[in-house]
Amino acid sequence: MVIVPLSQEDRKSLMQLYREVTLSLNRTGIRQWDWFYPNRFVIGRDMKRGTLFGIRDGQRVIGAVVVDRRQSSRYAPLLWSDRAGEPACIHRLAVHPSYQGQGIGKRLLQFAEQHAQQSGGTSIRLDVYTGNPGAVGMYRRAGYAEIGRISFPMRKVPYLCFEKLL
Repeated sequence: MVIVPLSQEDRKSLMQLYREVTLSLNRTGIRQWDWFYPNRFVIGRDMKRGTLFGIRDGQRVIGAVVVDRRQSSRYAPLLWSDRAGEPACIHRLAVHPSYQGQGIGKRLLQFAEQHAQQSGGTSIRLDVYTGNPGAVGMYRRAGYAEIGRISFPMRKVPYLCFEKLL
């Protein structure tokens, strides 16, 4: 399975991926995503910017990740290690529930790191819902350091912010 840039032709399949991941998370009590996020506007912007990458099984998108330089303003007060470099950010990493446990999330994460580094990134920053222990564990196992916590509107629990120097 090859990781490729996703385009408008993938939009319907990608939206289905996020819907199915959201339903799966909700079934296990993880309220990370909902009907409001991620939405077609956010995903459309990712596609237009060329920052959305994914893995297909046939025509079906089974995994996706966004790699860009866009940081939440909530990151500003945190004490990041990479203060003078060019940090990249990871957003909306998702793997279809039927394909989880096969290393696809790890492959997408490694791709994101490599892509960030090749485009001049000196570190990677991200936030992860504290109520999603599987995701928190994946980033810790991949060598990401916890920097701090932030909160988002309409979310009951905070997000952990992680960083990895490249």
